[in-house]
Amino acid sequence: MRIALCNEVVATLPFAAQARLAAGLGYAGLEVAPFTLDAEAPHLLPAARRAELRRIAEGEGAPITSLHWLLVAPAGLSITSTEPALRARTLDVMERLIVLAADLGATLLVHGSPKQRHVAADGDAARAEEAMGRAGAWAAAHGLTYCLEPLDAGQTNWATTVAEAVGIVERIASPGLKTMLDVSAAGNGESEPAEALLRRFVPTGWIAHVHLNDRNRRGPGQGSDRFAPVLRALDETGYGGFCAVEPFDYHPDGPASAARAIGYLAGVMETLR
Repeated sequence: MRIALCNEVVATLPFAAQARLAAGLGYAGLEVAPFTLDAEAPHLLPAARRAELRRIAEGEGAPITSLHWLLVAPAGLSITSTEPALRARTLDVMERLIVLAADLGATLLVHGSPKQRHVAADGDAARAEEAMGRAGAWAAAHGLTYCLEPLDAGQTNWATTVAEAVGIVERIASPGLKTMLDVSAAGNGESEPAEALLRRFVPTGWIAHVHLNDRNRRGPGQGSDRFAPVLRALDETGYGGFCAVEPFDYHPDGPASAARAIGYLAGVMETLR
């Protein structure tokens, strides 16, 4: 089981220290939020800086595996807007972030960004799907996978369940587009437990990524959710992708949260052997 750490958990540290800490704790890589690299325009990072970040992460033993929180920066983006200039700007950022992912050595991007996909009027969902189709095609052209992340109804009103997200990616049928499962979002929005969803959907080939987090928004092992059934389901269904630890409430702080999560997960995996 390959487990990455979402780097915003330890973003108060310099990037090299983030990678060094992740590797030292036993993580296999970093899932990077672009806004942690540049708060204004991460899609425009210079080529030299991209190469430097990749070199640092790989040299510290925690290569960049994926990107997520894609549309936080620059501000004001939307995949559902009817305003032509804003839509063109959003699509341009998405395409450039896919190139950024390739330059950083990542293989996958996670499209969560709930505020930037809000559906409020007729045609909004169709515009969102069209954006996903473009992203899937761009990702495929670079040998990457672009994942639509289902998020519970408390965060967004489009693609709120794994089944809905699978339906969307099936309709689009773009070679670079898949979906994923976020354990916290599943716990807060699905009628089935995360492990049941994994057993149903991993064999379809549509699940390309997993976020490990408790429904209380802390890391694995810091809430009521039990992760042995989740990891067992992944193992028994032959899941071959990465899992990424993605808490939102860093308790007592980021580094301690990261350490607690990987220690708990390592213990769980040992019991499953």
